[in-house]
This record gives sequence, C-alpha cells and structure tokens, in this order.
Amino acid sequence: MTTAPMTVLVVGATGSIGRLVVAESVAQGHTTRALVRDAGRARRLLPAEARLAVGEITQPDTLSGAVDGVDAIVLTHGSMSSPETVDYGGVRNVLAALDGQKPRIVLMTAIGVTARSSAYGHLLEWKRRSERLVRASGLPYTIVRPGWFDMNGPDERRPVFLQGDTRRSGTPADGAVSRGQIAQVLMAAVAAREAVRRTFELVAEQGSTPGDMTQLFAALDEDAPGALDAVRDEANMPSAQEPQRVRDDLATVSASADA
Repeated sequence: MTTAPMTVLVVGATGSIGRLVVAESVAQGHTTRALVRDAGRARRLLPAEARLAVGEITQPDTLSGAVDGVDAIVLTHGSMSSPETVDYGGVRNVLAALDGQKPRIVLMTAIGVTARSSAYGHLLEWKRRSERLVRASGLPYTIVRPGWFDMNGPDERRPVFLQGDTRRSGTPADGAVSRGQIAQVLMAAVAAREAVRRTFELVAEQGSTPGDMTQLFAALDEDAPGALDAVRDEANMPSAQEPQRVRDDLATVSASADA
C-alpha cells in the first residue's frame, strides 16, 4: 500500500512502542513529529529525521504547537500509575488542542479493555474511557488493542485482528504480539481508509507478516455511528453511571464534533 507523505504526530514517542512508530513513520517517508518532554533524551532515542515537539500531554497549554497542521496523530502513551491523568487525560487534552482541526486518530489501548473484573481494572477502565472520547470526537479514527508485548513465538508473525474483546483473562493466554508489529499495524492504520472507524484486538499467530494489511482492515466491522463503545463490545460500563467529570468531558468532545 503506497500513500502520499503525511505529517504524522506520535504521542508517547520515546516509549517502547512509540519510538518504533516514529521509526516506521520515518521509513515510510512521512514528516514525523514526536511529542517529547525531554528533547535531549529524545534525540538520543529517535531517528535524526524525527522533528521534536516539546510538550507534556498532562499540560494542555503545551500541545497546540505539536498538533498544528498534522494529518494524523498516533497515540501510544500510557501509565500504570496514573491512567486517569495520562491514558485518559492525555487523549482528552490532545483532542482539545486540535481546535477544529480534523486529523486521522490512531489510538493504542489494550486487549481486555472491557474486562471489569480484571486485576488491571482501574487501568483498563481509563483506557476504555479514552476510546470513548475518540469515538465521540467525530474524527476519523482507528483503535488498536494489542495483546501482550513480545511474548509471541519467533514463528508467530501473522497479525490477527479480533473484535468483541472476548479474551479477558488478563494473562498472555489472551494473545501476544511483538512491539515491532504493533508499530507496523498502527502506521498501516494511518494510511488505510478501510481502517477508519474500526476497533480491534491485535495478536499474532503462526505465519508471516503480509506486505499489505488492507484486507485485514476491510474484513472488520465498523463501529456504529455515534456509539461510545466498539462494535460487539459487552455493554458493561453504562455511561450514565460514569463519574460526572467523565460525562462532562464526553459532552465537551461531542459538542466540538458538532460545531
């Protein structure tokens, strides 16, 4: 699949997935902008071709320059200790900083994100809320829920896209995929119109990586227009029972989409 070069912003750019997304974006010939907190550290970790935008996703007033003029934003950030502030708040702040711009959004969350009884429940609930913000934004989006990082076998390179989030044991038995392959899928989603309004779990099984993932995206069901949750997801987190601050954020994002 060949596409015209774009300006791509990577959020979480110095993380273990984000730096691979930056490298993949650069390799594909895109103008690649990396949102970073520490320019010196980022310059040591990222390709020289990456353009650095210094900012902090928890500080909205630092984001306008990073998002200005971008065609796509790939969000790979996350925090085990502060999921409300980082995983969820970061998405909210990036969307608010767009101020009328309408880039493609590709958000990475996690397999099992709909599991309410998981040992990772607090983290997963905030990731799920970040997904809802993206769907409510009215922007073209893809949401990717990877399995366990780098726990796949060396011959397990065939990407498998699942829907319904039924693998919710909270263990590697749910599926695994390499970090490098996650980056490839995230960047493939940036360019593929067949990936728009799709939410899916990503694991790897025995086989090789295809050269073109278009048909994998095309085989997925689209999320229902206006829905907060993904197609086939269990309806086990009623929005009416959400914290008031979360409902307020959804109302703000939806109003911006309608403006």
